Amino acid sequence: MAIDESKLQAIKERYDEVTVSLQDPSVASDRDKFTALSRELADTEEVISEIKRYEEAKRMIAEAAELLNEGDDDLKALADEELYEGKKQAEDAERKINELLMPKDIRDDRSVIMEIRAGTGGEESALFASDLYKMYMGYAARHGFTVNVVDQNTTELGGFKEITFEIKGRKAYSRLKFESGVHRVQRVPVTESGGRIHTSAVTVAVLPEAEPMDVTINPGDLKIDTYRASGAGGQHINKTESAIRITHLPTGIVVTCQDERSQIKNKEKAMAVLTTKLWDMTREAAEGAINEDRRNQVGSGDRSERIRTYNFHQGRVTDHRIGLTLYKLDEILAGDFDEITDALIVAAAADDAGR
Repeated sequence: MAIDESKLQAIKERYDEVTVSLQDPSVASDRDKFTALSRELADTEEVISEIKRYEEAKRMIAEAAELLNEGDDDLKALADEELYEGKKQAEDAERKINELLMPKDIRDDRSVIMEIRAGTGGEESALFASDLYKMYMGYAARHGFTVNVVDQNTTELGGFKEITFEIKGRKAYSRLKFESGVHRVQRVPVTESGGRIHTSAVTVAVLPEAEPMDVTINPGDLKIDTYRASGAGGQHINKTESAIRITHLPTGIVVTCQDERSQIKNKEKAMAVLTTKLWDMTREAAEGAINEDRRNQVGSGDRSERIRTYNFHQGRVTDHRIGLTLYKLDEILAGDFDEITDALIVAAAADDAGR
């Protein structure tokens, strides 16, 4: 997608204008105006940083082109290297600028609550659920996000029948929302003695974390139970009833949390998950008619939709929504899947523009 230089200039001018305005005493004394301008400046800083990187790359390209015209062989070799680096940096910055300027989902800035559940495949599915959890932990670390486990149900071999966790960080939802759906794995299970490749599936759900003002919960609608937290195989890991189970009676939604030793902290985490699920339910009802007609190339976000296959024998990962196959399985499972996410973001934007 070609970059609009005039648009970049307008963004820079507006950034400078806001920066100057924030230094005006009359603006500083107007709390609402100061807050609004500060937020606008913060929202623009990332694209400004990429614009500077893009402009620096353009300067590198221009300087390299001049050196190439001077005819010196040693200088030409240096110029070729600088030209390559400049073009690479310009393309990367251009891609990121276009991504940052795309229309935003109002939930993109939010943290997320994720649920991973083992599906078909028994113990092998549970082990792959654990692999996916580690993948998201790696991804969170790369992006400066933090991970907090809310609840988990483990197996004897260290897999997860299910695990619920928070990934906290600005724009976490914008990067992780494409992970909702069925993740399929093809490999030889550790429990397979014959060396045959099996196919298993794991379901991932990604919800933008709700804030207290998003949902009003009537305390009278809640049934709260306490119990002893337990580990794999049902072994008790503490002797106090610190685990929390909250049932929202009108909807039947049940949320549990046993990861913290403190009953209060477990209740706080469980309420955060419940609030998020209720908000998601409200949104789905409101957007139902729209979603019925919206089955675009990057998927509906439906957790029953198969989105990706991880083939260990061939070392490949295929995202079925955009037909992208990468032969870097180990890197992806270590949390390096930005290449997939970036491609999905571009595909989603192109689909939105075409409607």
